[in-house]
Amino acid sequence: MSRVLFENARLIDPETGTERRGALLVDGTTIREELAEVTEQDRARLSDAQVVDCRGKCLAPGIVDLGVKVCEPGERHKESYRSAGAAAAAGGVTTIVTRPDTLPAIDSPETLEFVARRAQGAAPVNVRPMAALTKGREGREMTEIGFLMDAGAVAFTDCDRVVEDTRVFSRALTYARSLDALVVAHPQDPGLARGAAATSGKFATLRGLPAVPALAERMGLDRDIALLEMTGARYHADQVTTARALPPLERAKANGLDITAGVSIHHLTLNEFDVADYRTFFKVKPPLRSEEDRLAVVEAVASGLIDVISSMHTPQDEESKRLPFEEAASGAVALETLLPAAMRLVHGGALDLPTLWRALSLNPARRLGLPGGRLAKGAPADLVLFDPDAPFVLDRYALQSKSRNTPFDGQRMEGRVLSTWVAGQEVYSR
Repeated sequence: MSRVLFENARLIDPETGTERRGALLVDGTTIREELAEVTEQDRARLSDAQVVDCRGKCLAPGIVDLGVKVCEPGERHKESYRSAGAAAAAGGVTTIVTRPDTLPAIDSPETLEFVARRAQGAAPVNVRPMAALTKGREGREMTEIGFLMDAGAVAFTDCDRVVEDTRVFSRALTYARSLDALVVAHPQDPGLARGAAATSGKFATLRGLPAVPALAERMGLDRDIALLEMTGARYHADQVTTARALPPLERAKANGLDITAGVSIHHLTLNEFDVADYRTFFKVKPPLRSEEDRLAVVEAVASGLIDVISSMHTPQDEESKRLPFEEAASGAVALETLLPAAMRLVHGGALDLPTLWRALSLNPARRLGLPGGRLAKGAPADLVLFDPDAPFVLDRYALQSKSRNTPFDGQRMEGRVLSTWVAGQEVYSR
C-alpha cells in the first residue's frame, strides 16, 4: 500500500461545513491525517509518499451519485458499466448508486449479482446497486427484499414508475421497515402525469405540449407521507422539484418521519423556458419547472430541507431523442456535467462549497449507510481534485458516456475535475 500526500489544497469538508487550507495524507485505501501545513519534519517522515501539489485547488470527498442509470442488461448500446465508470471518474464521481430500470429490471438476486460482476470488472469507481421494489417494476407484487439485500442492494425503487396500488405499496413499506431497508420513490400523481411532456402553464400552452400540473408532485408526496406515518419506513423521495411540495416535506421531517429528499442538477440549473423550440435534450422526468420553482428548490438545498443533489444520469441514444418533443424519450446524461453545472449555484452565490458537497457527497453516503463523503481520519480515500473556476465550452462529443444527450452542449461552464481517486488510487487525471 502506497502513501499519497496532497499538499497546498483547499480542503472542502462537508462534515464540518468548512473550507480550509491544508494537506491530506492518504495511507493505502484510507485517509490517515490532515496537516495544517507540511513542515520539514513532516517531509522527512513522509519521504516515501507520493506528493501531489494541488496548487491551491479544491480537494473534496468524491461525489456519491444516487440514481444513475447504467443500461446493462438490455440496452448496452446506450451505456455500459465501462463507459459509465469512465464518465463518473471524469466527473469526480467516486460512487455511483445505480437504478434498476434496466431490461429486464433488476428484481432478483441473480440479476443483481450479474450486474455486480459486470461493474466490478469494468468500472474504475465504486458501484452500489439499487433493486426494484416490485417485480418487473409493475407495482403488483413486491420483490424478495431480504434476499436482494443479502446480494448487495443498498435501496429499493421502481424508479419513475409510481406504485399506484396503495395496498401493495404499504405492504412493501412495512416489509422494508422490518428489514431496515431504504425505499426510494418518485413522488408524482400518476394519473395527472401520464403522457405529460412539460409542466402546466402559459409556456406549455403556447407550445401545445401535454402538461402535468406542479401540484401532481405534492399530491404524490402527500400520499407517500401518509403511508410513512402508517408504516414507519425509511423513505427517500428521488426528486422534489416544485415549491408546492416543500411544505409537506418540511412538516414530515418536523414530525419525526424517516424521510429525505433529492433533486436533480437539471432542475436546479434549468427551467421550462430552456425547452425553447422543442429541444428534446431538455426533456427530462419530471419536466423542467418554472423559474419560481427552481429558486425555491435551490433555497431548500441551501437550508438542508432537500438533502441530496444527484445527476439522475439517464442515457438515451440519438434515435430516442431525434423525435417530436412529445414522443422523444426523457432523460439526460450528467455524470460529467454534474460538477460544473453545480458550480453555477456556487458562482451565483446560492450555495457555498461545503454546503454543496454536503448534498453531493456526505448526505447520500449517510442515507445509504456508505462510509464515503468525509475527509476525516479513517474515511475512504475517495477524493476529487478540481478547479472551481476553470472556464470551458462543453462539447458533448468529448464526453465519456456512450450516449451524449446533454442539455449543456455548447454552453459556457466553469469547474473542471483535475483528478479523481478511488481507494487511494488515481482513476482519472486531466
